[in-house]
Amino acid sequence: MAHTSTYLNFATSTEEAFHFYRSIFGGEFEWHIARFGDIPPQEWMPPLAENDKNLIIHICLPILGGHKLMGADAPPSMGLTVNQGNNVHISLHPDSREETEKIFHWLMEGGTIEMPLQDMFWGAYYGSGRDKFGVQWMVNFEGK
Repeated sequence: MAHTSTYLNFATSTEEAFHFYRSIFGGEFEWHIARFGDIPPQEWMPPLAENDKNLIIHICLPILGGHKLMGADAPPSMGLTVNQGNNVHISLHPDSREETEKIFHWLMEGGTIEMPLQDMFWGAYYGSGRDKFGVQWMVNFEGK
């Protein structure tokens, strides 16, 4: 079945971020949490530092309406650079105003609200901001 997902990269905090998101949305991680140490060395990969073996190479968490949040670490020791939060917005469309308020409050805890929740000209109850990991979120309830 077709689905939509959003993929997030963190330098080394993917596991912490995904446990945070799971505390908000509930549910279980799909498949298993795959770690760099689980995969055989690849030609394109530099030698893996011992302390990077426990970092995440893939994780998946279903969140709302069949949407899947996926992620991986991009460790600097592998020559990777992450520009946290400035290249992804995740737009959520909850089923109620109450759920909208809860999710927005939880996501913004320790983060930065860019637009507080408010009734908007397009008829929605909307807010946006960055969570404590730098990920940008938009929460939009279009119900009555």
